[in-house]
Amino acid sequence: MGTSPDVDESLTLEQIENHHWGNPPADATRLIKTVYDLRHKPVGAMDVEDLRVLLLQQESVDVLVPIALNHLEQNPLAEGDFYPGDLLTAVLKTPRAYWQRHPDQRSRVSAVITAVEALGNLDDHGAPRDAIWQQINTFRS
Repeated sequence: MGTSPDVDESLTLEQIENHHWGNPPADATRLIKTVYDLRHKPVGAMDVEDLRVLLLQQESVDVLVPIALNHLEQNPLAEGDFYPGDLLTAVLKTPRAYWQRHPDQRSRVSAVITAVEALGNLDDHGAPRDAIWQQINTFRS
C-alpha cells in the first residue's frame, strides 16, 4: 500500500509530524485513548478501522487521507467496525478546505464515488445507503 512518496510508512504519526502528545489525560475517554495509541502505530500498519477512527476525529488528515484513498481505490466499500463503506463516509467528512488544497486527491475520491455508484444498490452489499449517499451528496455540493 503506497502513500505519497514523502511518507515513510514505517513511521508513526508522532514521528511524521514531529509532534509528541505524551500520555492521554487520566480521565480520557476510550476514544481519546485510542487516538493517542494510534499515533504510536506505524502508518503502514494501520487498518481500515484505525484510519476511520482517526479521520472522523480530523486527526492527521494530510497524512491519512492518501492512505485511506489507497484502500478505497482497492475496495470502495472498505469496512471498519461498523458497515461496508464506513471508511468512505469518514473520508467524505474531511473539511472542504482540504479538498481545495488537494485537487488530485479530490479527483481520486470522485473516482471512488463513481465506483460506488457502479455497484448499484448498496443495500445488496450490507451498506447503509442513506449514510453513504448523504455524505456523497454533501461532498459534491
